[in-house]
Amino acid sequence: MQQMQFSKFRSPVGDIRMLASEAGLAAVYFPAQAEFLEPRLAPNGLRKGHGNVFLLQAEAFLACYFDGDLMYSPTIPLYWQGTLFQRQVWKAIAAIRPGDRSTYLDLAAGLGRPSAVRAVGRAVGANPLSIVIPCHRVVGSDGRLTGYAGGLSVKRYLLGHEARHCSESRVHAV
Repeated sequence: MQQMQFSKFRSPVGDIRMLASEAGLAAVYFPAQAEFLEPRLAPNGLRKGHGNVFLLQAEAFLACYFDGDLMYSPTIPLYWQGTLFQRQVWKAIAAIRPGDRSTYLDLAAGLGRPSAVRAVGRAVGANPLSIVIPCHRVVGSDGRLTGYAGGLSVKRYLLGHEARHCSESRVHAV
């Protein structure tokens, strides 16, 4: 297991924590997730990530994202720590474009496992890379906002932020 380095980013929705190894970005998460994510992802402890290129790239991504540049998409190597099924779900989530939404049912169907809605929900909930792997874009089949590690108010903020900036960029593109 790789030694993990950490950093924090101050955002409009509060502090966001990040973990990376020398192999890639492992987590972007909210403080409430620290007690269960950090022991799992960093059993050997954490050290300050001064100069870790993956943490710096994640900070740049988050700064652009919260400044409204939703199309900025750096190629940050990810240090995936999950089951094969979880990684499949996370890759499907990563394909959801800013301003768009998907449902757990749509994700399950897209993976060729339409009856695996609950398993998809668990995989979405286990996503350690909030915002980078935009699980806030996954909603219930009826369009309702469902659980989010940062809280429903944060999910609502992120979706509203994207809606505002996507509509602005579409207006400017005309």
